[in-house]
Amino acid sequence: MPEPSRSKELPVSLLTDPVMIEACRARDFGRVFRLVKTRAGIYPSMIARRCDLTPSRVGEVIDGRRQLLHMEVIERISDGLRIPGHMLGLARRSWETPPSPTVTPREPAEVLPPSAIEPLAAGLPGADEGARSPAADTEISARLARHVAETNVNTLVLEQFDADVERLARDFVSRPLPLLIPEIRTARGAVFRLLEGRQHPSQTRHLYVVAGWLSGLAAHVSLDLGDRSGAATHARTVVQCAEVSEHSSLRAWARSFQSLAAYWAGDYRRAGDLAQAGHSEGRGPGAGTIKARLLSLEARARAAEGDGRSALRVLALAHEARSAAGTDELPGVFSFPEAKQWAYAGTTLLAVGGDEHTRHAISASHRAVELYHAGPEADRSPGDLQAAHLDLATAYLASGEVERAGAKLSEVFTAEVFTAEVFTASITIRLRNLAALLGSEPYRGARSAVDLRAHIHEVTVRPALASNPTEPR
Repeated sequence: MPEPSRSKELPVSLLTDPVMIEACRARDFGRVFRLVKTRAGIYPSMIARRCDLTPSRVGEVIDGRRQLLHMEVIERISDGLRIPGHMLGLARRSWETPPSPTVTPREPAEVLPPSAIEPLAAGLPGADEGARSPAADTEISARLARHVAETNVNTLVLEQFDADVERLARDFVSRPLPLLIPEIRTARGAVFRLLEGRQHPSQTRHLYVVAGWLSGLAAHVSLDLGDRSGAATHARTVVQCAEVSEHSSLRAWARSFQSLAAYWAGDYRRAGDLAQAGHSEGRGPGAGTIKARLLSLEARARAAEGDGRSALRVLALAHEARSAAGTDELPGVFSFPEAKQWAYAGTTLLAVGGDEHTRHAISASHRAVELYHAGPEADRSPGDLQAAHLDLATAYLASGEVERAGAKLSEVFTAEVFTAEVFTASITIRLRNLAALLGSEPYRGARSAVDLRAHIHEVTVRPALASNPTEPR
């Protein structure tokens, strides 16, 4: 049955409604579709036709049983429902004329101010005659040339931003967060202020890339502090910057971070889907180790979800991606060192379970610890090293080796990085999971297990990094 004739445009009252704006910003298409249905009278079957989706898929989205993550699908929704691109983190769509007044200027240098095109006869000899003369056209070109040349940045400024991002990314893995937080905040503020001014289009894109990487650092800070809401907000800013700058590596890294956050929130299916979207989107994840990172994240999430077969298949693909990886664009927290990949493999194999996979998990975690210790100290992440040790202790425990698990935990607890009380939220979660395992059969009654649980409890109730007074919560 054909769709009744009606305007494809959504009501302005809906597009300016804060609820709709927030739903679009979060790409919560279940909420978007429900609002479109109730406020615009566009029912699920019509949504499906307009967006080239199946009705059943639209129904699953509305019911919260499916998420839409692929960019080409999001673009079809924008075009089919006439949702302005900026509301969904996309570039301005071809049908948007004129552009929405609320969109952030992407290429200010291309915009000609009214003063540049106002009648130029004033001040020229012979008003009417001058306005029709070649001299008037020449003056317009001269004004345009001056306008295009105006910029509030230069090559040296952009090079300094690049150097700052690289240094902060490297320092992030080894320096205490309280020392880095003010530097990250200052650099972000400087970039945002420049973006409010005017640059050449290529300079604007460059600044958006810098803003994206700095927002990625801010996202990691929030996640390490246990502030998931703040981390999600920063991550959406990274996605927005990646879309505006059309930067594949930044976009893929944003997906990897969103997957990481979903994993530590216990939403394993979403974590796997986000990682999968990152490495399978049409434009590709970019060069470097990002594909290996995304596949490793997906494998770990699938294993935690209980899909061991998919986890093992994707884990093998992650190792293949590592062998084909090129050089990363940025070091430190934005790279994916081999040690970390082995640590992820250990966690994945342990979650898959079974005697054989547990033995392989022990080997993988051992390899991760060895590689972390062998690397340069400046590139060594205390948090990642702690995680590898804790995964190794958990693997020992899963294989019934309580004494070896206890020895490994004692080694972790006496390490300098632990006594300094700088462990992150993910380390706390690992410790609590380990305590829960120690409290289950067959370990519950063992004296050594009771002592280990007491020690873990003592450590996890200390004021941790999240309570540092230099950073508001």
